[in-house]
Amino acid sequence: MLLYLLYCISGMNAAVRATVRVGIYTGAKVYFVHEGYQGLVDGGDNIRQATWESVSMMLQLGGTVIGSARCQDFRSKEGRAKAACNLVKLGITNLCVIGGDGSLTGANEFRNEWSELLQILLKAGKITAEEAKRSSHLNIVGMVGSIDNDFCGTDMTIGTDSALHRIMEVVDAITTTAQSHQRAFILEVMGRHCGYLALVTALACGADWVFIPEMPPDEGWEDHLCRRLTYQRSIGNRLNVIIVAEGALDRHGKPITCDIIKNKLSFDTRATILGHVQRGGTPSAFDRILGSRMGVEAVMALLEATPDTPACVVSLSGNMAVRLPLMECVQVTKEVTKAMAEGRFEEAVKLRGKSFENNWNTYKLLAHVTAPDSNINIAILNVGAPCAGMNAAVRSAVRIGILQGHNMLAVHDGFDGLAHGTIEPMAWGYVGGWTGKGGSNLGTKRSLPASMIEEISLNIAKFNIHALVIIGGFEAFVGGLELVTAREKFEELCIPLVVIPATVSNNVPGSDFSIGADTALNTITTTCDRIKQSAAGTKRRVFIIETMGGYCGYLATMAGLAAGADAAYIYEDPFGIHDLETNVEHLLEKMKTTVKRGLILRNEKCNANYTTDFLFNLYSEEGKGVFDCRKNVLGHMQQGGTPTPFDRNFGTKMGAKAVLWLTDKLKECYRHGRIFANTPDSACVLGMKKRAMIFQPLFDLKEDTDFEHRIPKTEWWLKLRPILKILAKYKISLDTSETATMEHLSLNID
Repeated sequence: MLLYLLYCISGMNAAVRATVRVGIYTGAKVYFVHEGYQGLVDGGDNIRQATWESVSMMLQLGGTVIGSARCQDFRSKEGRAKAACNLVKLGITNLCVIGGDGSLTGANEFRNEWSELLQILLKAGKITAEEAKRSSHLNIVGMVGSIDNDFCGTDMTIGTDSALHRIMEVVDAITTTAQSHQRAFILEVMGRHCGYLALVTALACGADWVFIPEMPPDEGWEDHLCRRLTYQRSIGNRLNVIIVAEGALDRHGKPITCDIIKNKLSFDTRATILGHVQRGGTPSAFDRILGSRMGVEAVMALLEATPDTPACVVSLSGNMAVRLPLMECVQVTKEVTKAMAEGRFEEAVKLRGKSFENNWNTYKLLAHVTAPDSNINIAILNVGAPCAGMNAAVRSAVRIGILQGHNMLAVHDGFDGLAHGTIEPMAWGYVGGWTGKGGSNLGTKRSLPASMIEEISLNIAKFNIHALVIIGGFEAFVGGLELVTAREKFEELCIPLVVIPATVSNNVPGSDFSIGADTALNTITTTCDRIKQSAAGTKRRVFIIETMGGYCGYLATMAGLAAGADAAYIYEDPFGIHDLETNVEHLLEKMKTTVKRGLILRNEKCNANYTTDFLFNLYSEEGKGVFDCRKNVLGHMQQGGTPTPFDRNFGTKMGAKAVLWLTDKLKECYRHGRIFANTPDSACVLGMKKRAMIFQPLFDLKEDTDFEHRIPKTEWWLKLRPILKILAKYKISLDTSETATMEHLSLNID
């Protein structure tokens, strides 16, 4: 089978690398088309065969290594006929297109008229009948590459997360000076006619106001905005941030710009238009993994395609790769624009998809400060090791709780603080500015409650606590179970509680992701990039890197995918001396190619005997005369740092959802003038599972938990390990048991 690759937009090198290597792995010839559709029309040296080595050292590069260009020629039938001729001459019958809705629509049109183009070429004598027969049909698969995240059918387009990283770097830098000078800052972000970047940025930095095209502000927004900012200043906030999407409009369709907003404010105000800085820079770990997964899925879709298979686009739904008919997605994307033009704004938000709608609803909840009265007290504590994003979850939970009318209590130092009574109320301003702070402002400890359960029950009664939000890692899960188990003896513990997973290890049962893991993953990936650069300069060098994670191999595996590692040793995938021998021989062969470097990742508890020192000594001994070795233990740097946009946004949504669930649960459990909760479903883990955030009773998750090794018994990301090995050029079979099947796009409209 022949595979052709078109690369239309920047930030997609991970997808290019995966498509090329998996294509070669399946026995296909893979071709680069340089300069996008223009290269396809011009042919010649613009269409060149790709090799395994030609996509080496691409993962950490932004932009496009094979170029992209707008092409008027491809818009005409004559130009498309030239492109078809170039493909037929090379025997290319499969097309992988990476770009936005315009690029993908053009590819679909190209496919639809393929037979007609062949007839034109036959009549003109440009191709032979045999060539036409050999290329009788064209298969197309698309991957969406766009920082705007404006393509319906996927929760995230490749490139969006990297753009958010660039935006948040600027926002964090600006907010420090704004806070010093008590200024209001207006920031315009990209997105064309889609407000996703603006909306997520607003959530991630705790902005006071956001303007997005899908939901223009109500009439009189100017006065409302001034009142909002004045109130924020009155309660002690020194900083105001307003985020504006470049396509923002008012209810009459007139643009809302930074200058227009600035002229409405009486504060010392500065405006910044971020511009093309959002398109550049190193791709985030999320984008590299997303691109790699989508690239593999695209090749699988092409392999399985028939002449009757519609052109499809590979998308992300929650945590799952899905295939959707390309033109269904394009049609819904156009419907969004139409809905906005006709003033059907609520419908436009829904058409953007569930992820966009959830972000908008969360922002709306957090944007208001008036609250009803309530006599409910909800306590929040952090448990386990600190991680980035914990503070974002606390801030969100506190403010949503206040908006529900509850009294929110801070418990310092985990279960120790609950036992010792280090508890205090939290007002709206208490958590101001917490979203972008790493670590745990509440303080956290690993102590479990079983040994101090009596003191905890006494303080729950003393402070009249009606519900608990426990944010943390495996200790939070186990601690929650211990509290629920103790309900039989201590009636004070019969209150609803929710556990929000927050740990770099990503090892909490009941959730595919934990808050903090994305930040740690980016830290590891950035370090590996620098190490690979060092190895590339030195030549013939192999680095052994130890990552955190306890017995959970998530960080090592995903960092291996994001950084292009040659191997990643983890506890869940047992290995022995024969595997180590295979890995060493693999590196010895690799040093004979043009890629003279190696990267080995080792999870800290993958094996008690094959330690990092052992692996270093083994590779050093076996590589004598061919390569030398270095080792690096990353340690606690993986737990620190500023939270990534993903962790800020994820933490914000988790905190909000947890408190809203507790509010409903408290109503259910209110009996005879007091709260009494003793059913299994009154103590849950809030987790991201496949396509949705769901609540699962702690007791139900016990069966799926390996308590000795502190990991879930089933871990979704293990399915990705074969991809890591294939991309490193190991001869193994690809697990296709969960290969995506074609679905239809369901419209999110009532």
